[in-house]
Amino acid sequence: MILSAGQGSRLLPHTQNLPKCLLDLAGLPMLGWQLQALAQAGIAEAVVVTGFRSDLVEKALPGLAPPGMRVRTLFNPFYKVADNLASCWMVRHEFAGPALVLNGDTLISPEIVSRLLAAPAADITVTIDRKAGYDDDDMKVVTEGDQLRAIGKRLSGPEVNGESIGFLRFGSRGAAAFVAEVEAVMRTAEGTGLWYLSAINKLAGDGVDVRTASIEGLDWAELDFPADLERCREIAGQWQAGRAKKTG
Repeated sequence: MILSAGQGSRLLPHTQNLPKCLLDLAGLPMLGWQLQALAQAGIAEAVVVTGFRSDLVEKALPGLAPPGMRVRTLFNPFYKVADNLASCWMVRHEFAGPALVLNGDTLISPEIVSRLLAAPAADITVTIDRKAGYDDDDMKVVTEGDQLRAIGKRLSGPEVNGESIGFLRFGSRGAAAFVAEVEAVMRTAEGTGLWYLSAINKLAGDGVDVRTASIEGLDWAELDFPADLERCREIAGQWQAGRAKKTG
């Protein structure tokens, strides 16, 4: 599941009439890079949750879907008034077995997908990176070994030792637990305003086996602000240059 319903208002005016998943990154939009990374790592099917300018996403998909990969869309009509937990609620029926969830604004490589897929078995696995310090916008994590103890933007203090990059793997039991938690939270008054990782935080606290997989050393980027757009284009440009060198 690729959660691409939002407009990306913090990227205005770039996203005035174009969802951020279609912003050009060295000749290919974010969604195109994501689908290629998943396909190259062996993922055969993807569901893209759309919202803002879903018509443009659906029009672009035939040219973005890698050969042999089945790509479907599901429209989230609540994208203007709800956060991404609602997008997960919209695709809850897709969690019938093992699944992956990828934020629509996370630029990843095939190596990152492979590293997550190769991580030891767990109910839920969260990909993380580590750096010297974390800011208010980072989705911070507290880990003990590879066990996730807490995840959230409001975490602080010396116990914070990583950040989620917005890419998760669910085993069958983890998927079922996640769906149950999402359904429960969406029945509350605050449900539409929450991130889906708040459900992961709750499950970790309740004893569900939530682990982490580090992707330290691999290039990735999150696309939230104009400065991020330049960083994403820089990384994508390096990838394009590497491909050209191999084929040349």
